[in-house]
Amino acid sequence: MRDLAWLLLSADLLRPQPPAGVLASPFETPQELHATVDWLRALDVAPQALHRDLATTRMTRLGRYAEWLLGWFLQHGPAARLIAAGVPLRRAGVTLGECDFLLQTQQGARLHWELAVKCYLHAGDVSSQTPVRLADYVGPNLKDRFDLKLSHLLNHQLPLSAREEFAWVGHVGPWTPQMFIKGWLFYRHGAASVNALELDPGHGRGWWVTRSDWPAFAESHAQKWRVLPRLAWLAPRRVESDEPGGDAHAADEATGALCVDAQTLAGQTSHQHGPAMVVAFAEDDAGDLIERSRGFIVPDEWPEMARNYARQ
Repeated sequence: MRDLAWLLLSADLLRPQPPAGVLASPFETPQELHATVDWLRALDVAPQALHRDLATTRMTRLGRYAEWLLGWFLQHGPAARLIAAGVPLRRAGVTLGECDFLLQTQQGARLHWELAVKCYLHAGDVSSQTPVRLADYVGPNLKDRFDLKLSHLLNHQLPLSAREEFAWVGHVGPWTPQMFIKGWLFYRHGAASVNALELDPGHGRGWWVTRSDWPAFAESHAQKWRVLPRLAWLAPRRVESDEPGGDAHAADEATGALCVDAQTLAGQTSHQHGPAMVVAFAEDDAGDLIERSRGFIVPDEWPEMARNYARQ
């Protein structure tokens, strides 16, 4: 439920990128926003339909999980309605691409949405003389970069629904392409605040530290931690106090992973080849554990490798 609400209500990662990069919105009017919030509250009370449908689908990728949630909202929510999802475009048996969502708003607009949920770490220099580039935001495994992703969206994915071949699959346009870009950006702890011009200033933020810097960093932060598996990277996490063992040893409701101290967490992440996302918890007045912040612990050699990748 929190993942779905986050997907719909969290800030975008990007500002609009005219002329092609129009941002999508799940709500065409303030009335649709209010209706969706009421719908989410009702679903939170009785989430059986959401849980039942999700249980029939096996997913291992964060992007597919986010696509499923957004598609479920378009099928069952009070705003725009889904026409088709995952529409492949082919020519002579060769797949040219796939449109994530075709939908129609209550006002009759026919939209083509491309969804991306991304977590990038800022790996560039932060001196005032160095302009911040979108290329400085890299994927934790150094196989993805924000500037390359945006270029692919603008130049390949969004134009798919305007191609002549698209009418052949039975979805005659015109369609208005829009990008639905959510996620988190992570900045090195202690570095100066930076922001590329393309970014929405309200985007979700986190931190990153090296393994060598982790003990000193953790000492001044929360004492309850856990490694965050990839399918739990969307919404801020929460552990209810009335769950079995709902204290320092409480398990996250979505994954069952236990909260541990900083030293134990360091041991859990030391064997990983790449960065590991972790969450710091704080206890509220009701005894619930609430996410205080999130970030990555990266191998000591990772920053230099990331800077080189950003410069390619």
